[in-house]
Amino acid sequence: MELRHLQYFVAVVEEASFTRAAARLHLAQPGVSAQIRQLERELGHRLLDRSGRRVTPTEMGREMLPYARAALAAVEGARRTADEFTGLLRGQVTLGLVSGAATHEFDVVSVIADFHDAHPQVEISLTEDSSDRMLAALRRGELDMALLGITEQEPPPDVRLHVVIDEPLVAAVAPDDPLLAPEGRTSVPLAELAGRPLICLPRGTGVRGVLDRACAQAGFKPRIAFEAAAPPVLVRLAARGLGVAVLPGLTDAQAAAVGLRALEITDPRSRGRIALVWRSDGPASPAARALLGRLREALTPVASAGAA
Repeated sequence: MELRHLQYFVAVVEEASFTRAAARLHLAQPGVSAQIRQLERELGHRLLDRSGRRVTPTEMGREMLPYARAALAAVEGARRTADEFTGLLRGQVTLGLVSGAATHEFDVVSVIADFHDAHPQVEISLTEDSSDRMLAALRRGELDMALLGITEQEPPPDVRLHVVIDEPLVAAVAPDDPLLAPEGRTSVPLAELAGRPLICLPRGTGVRGVLDRACAQAGFKPRIAFEAAAPPVLVRLAARGLGVAVLPGLTDAQAAAVGLRALEITDPRSRGRIALVWRSDGPASPAARALLGRLREALTPVASAGAA
């Protein structure tokens, strides 16, 4: 019995097809069939039932399957241990990025490129999605880590956070907006936004979750007139008089550059936070753990005045 026999057997069971298993293994289908027949002859038992439309394990095959998987896992563990000992990283890492993260103050692209230069045998897969969907994918094990917006003040027990952006939510308004009265005002209670057309990030983003939760606590539902994934678009919409833009970290000087005023939202004060997130039990592979460490080192927390 050879290790490849077990690999082919597990692949056929998981794919329920010799053809799909061969495609997964990048082999010719007759070769996979021949190797399985050789394994069955050696063991003296049929492992697979080929009589139906789907290939299924026989009773003997079902009994053997966990041992085959355990043997393959043990070999892979030994290989990873050897790679760690020699400093060689290989495998695949999946990283999620909230929309626009790669163009923020932190240069995620350079970190990934430098890591790839140092470890060319590591394949890095990037995905860009909403924060809610990426958190769900992280929990399902489909992502090793993600840079996303967070809604909760305290992290859920199954994940860990490295907060890199922590900024107050502000309302960006036109210079003649009634919210600016009395003159010299620098903040606005959230309740004063009730009924006003708001311009905000889409549902599923951390900022939108923070806003929706704060409005619910204040006893009203926000009237969202426009949504956009990029904060500069929110500002431009507000500058054209289409509503009040709600976004994190916009200073009065930045707002003035496009003809707006920025008021910090209070009662309650709410914050937009972006964090590097991973499961509390940590990434499984050495490559993922290494990239996580590189990102945590490179993504220095950026907190504005008033951060907790």
